Amino acid sequence: MKIIIPMAGMGKRMRPHTLTVPKPLLKIAGKPIVQRLVKDITGICKEEIEEIAFIIGDFGKETEEQLLKIASDIGSKGRIYYQKEALGTAHAILCAKESLEGEVIVAFADTLFKANFTLDRTSDSTIWVHQVSDPSNFGVVKINKNKNITDFIEKPQSFISDLAIIGVYYFKNGNYLKKELQFLIDNNINKGGEFQLTDALENMKNRNCIFSIGQVDEWLDCGNKDATLFTNRRILDLHYNNNFIHDSVQIIDSVIIKPCYLNKNVIIKGSIIGPHVSVENDTKIENSIVTNSIVQSHTKLNCVNIDNSMIGNYVDFKLKYNEVSIGDYTTFI
Repeated sequence: MKIIIPMAGMGKRMRPHTLTVPKPLLKIAGKPIVQRLVKDITGICKEEIEEIAFIIGDFGKETEEQLLKIASDIGSKGRIYYQKEALGTAHAILCAKESLEGEVIVAFADTLFKANFTLDRTSDSTIWVHQVSDPSNFGVVKINKNKNITDFIEKPQSFISDLAIIGVYYFKNGNYLKKELQFLIDNNINKGGEFQLTDALENMKNRNCIFSIGQVDEWLDCGNKDATLFTNRRILDLHYNNNFIHDSVQIIDSVIIKPCYLNKNVIIKGSIIGPHVSVENDTKIENSIVTNSIVQSHTKLNCVNIDNSMIGNYVDFKLKYNEVSIGDYTTFI
């Protein structure tokens, strides 16, 4: 089994945080989004992952080394591919054409999920879906009585189905997928200059490829600040219900309200932290109240009262706001 992870997008909806860190490497409760995604997938595969292919932009050597380590940490080979132009999801996946062989899972790197099933490897393909209240914002699928997909519909304006595609796909034959993706490129089948995976899926369905659904219990999006904070909240609830506090953390005259995640060398002084707060390493918080927020590493907060906020790395923040989103290397004094 191979995992293909397209992640070359610029993450504009997550700025300013993605100006210095690619969105899939933003940390939620101590781990990058993409690392959590890999763990979610391996949990339902229940088998060895031979290779993880990351499709990136010009993210730099340090980022590439982080991604290769994520693969090696689960005993897999990591490979780096590049998408030099933003030409759509089908084009992005095809950038990893050398890895599109045998069984593959394609997973877009801004989504996490909670599922309690084992991958059905008897079907030609499985597409992960989740029931949503407003299908008009998503690509959705229609299914028949056998729970096989009959139609793909992009952002329906009238109700057709409430099963939204979450961005994780299993293909039994990676070469077949590669052929269909290449067909789109060769025949210039695009929408607004972008080649879309859904067009390849539609072609495969019309050629009698059977698509089944894998329904997840919970879909955790990381597409913007508020969605990422909600995901942080759910991960803390699910995995750190009794708090995670590294042995090196110093808590002085402070209250920690669970669940929270405090990484190594964090100093909390005269403050109330939590619930649902993640604080990365070497950060110092004094005389503050912080709730429902993510604070990255090497940051200093003093006399702040914040909620529903994201604070980047190497920030020095001493003003009082109710809700903020501050990128790396910023000073507010």
